[in-house]
Amino acid sequence: MTSLLDQSALSDLAERLVKAARRAGADQADAVAVRGISLSVDVRDGAVEESQRAEGDDVGLRVLVGKKQAVVSTNDIKADGVDALAERALAMARVAPEDPFAGLAEPALLAHEFPSLDLLDPDMPTVEVLEQRAHEAEAAAMAVAGVSKSGGASASSGIGGMVLVTSHGFHGATISSSHAITMSAIAGEGTGMETDYDYTATLHAADLESAQKIGRSAGERAVKRLNPRKVATRRVPVVFDSRISGSLVGHLAGAANGSAIARKTSFLREKRGEQILPRGIDLIDDPLRRRGLRSRPFDAEGVAAGVHKIVENGVLTTWLLDCATARELGMQTTGHAQRGVSSTPSPGPSNLHLTPGTKSPAELIGEIEDGFFVTSLIGMGVNLVTGDYSRGAAGFWIENGQLTYSVNEVTIAGHLSQMYRSLTPANDLVFRFGTNAPTLRLEGLTVAGQ
Repeated sequence: MTSLLDQSALSDLAERLVKAARRAGADQADAVAVRGISLSVDVRDGAVEESQRAEGDDVGLRVLVGKKQAVVSTNDIKADGVDALAERALAMARVAPEDPFAGLAEPALLAHEFPSLDLLDPDMPTVEVLEQRAHEAEAAAMAVAGVSKSGGASASSGIGGMVLVTSHGFHGATISSSHAITMSAIAGEGTGMETDYDYTATLHAADLESAQKIGRSAGERAVKRLNPRKVATRRVPVVFDSRISGSLVGHLAGAANGSAIARKTSFLREKRGEQILPRGIDLIDDPLRRRGLRSRPFDAEGVAAGVHKIVENGVLTTWLLDCATARELGMQTTGHAQRGVSSTPSPGPSNLHLTPGTKSPAELIGEIEDGFFVTSLIGMGVNLVTGDYSRGAAGFWIENGQLTYSVNEVTIAGHLSQMYRSLTPANDLVFRFGTNAPTLRLEGLTVAGQ
């Protein structure tokens, strides 16, 4: 295991690539080297269906000649391959079109301190441990009255590391682990079957919810969905369960992405400085959260990570920016650069969350005479250019403040601007995912049924 955690070979390779690029004539260069190790076990009907292990190193080199840039990547560099890769990158850059916004991060913005974020659980579980977790999840689901079939259980773990080296002196490395348990359960028989799932994902195995809890939850969710009814089309309040409410936060972050703003493909492009959420609500991006699923001390350009309020007191304050989009928009990067080994940097969020309100989910639901509680979403009918929202959904109908019967095969529709302005968050925020939100109530959406 120690050899898997040792990133010195990755660091050495990245440094050699940058030096080779400079020798070959690059004005600027950076190299990203990544390592991934993963192990997973899938179980169905009490038997192991599949067991997989993957391990590999990849490296990407970006070179800049003036304002021209190119990226090359490989997973196989032999001892004499560094110079050849650098030469190939330079040849590509010299014939590339100019990008007036290309370039490395300004030196003053680079990270010099790397806070400990407790991202690594060094103990990778054995195949036997993962099998046991998957079996326990499936057994717990099958023990729920009404569950008729297993949709499969899985348990996985992994370790991922990244090294970034630039020609203007930055050298940083991160490494983190991952653990997950997933269960899918099927309830009912014949054409009346319904399915649902649950899962838990953390950096440290000790933070996982128990396999029995995940399995039981998946089974109970599936059983509750039995005997769904149709509903007539109407405009009603809609409540998003906390398991899926983060999707609304993700749409907002996508519309506030600097790339979309620069391309003029976001319905928020004229909204910076304006009220887009109710007062008292913040949207926070926090890459420095301890044990956060997307935590990091620096971004993919070496810029120091920091907490940003994308929305503060309901007002949209900034975009998610990397260096290139910041230059294009006449702003400064927010340290949100992300990058694979074969791509140039582009902006994206880290740990996003919407701040909670004061009412419980039961109170939000209890105030509704006629409405819809959504527990699952289907399809991708969200247009971030116009803000139009339309997605298939399933859940439970609300009558006189109570969840009554299961509903499926409906569509919920509205416009994101109005949806965000009508939003009321509950007090049940829990940091389970990369993007988190409490239960959310929205007013006046169209539920299209029969």
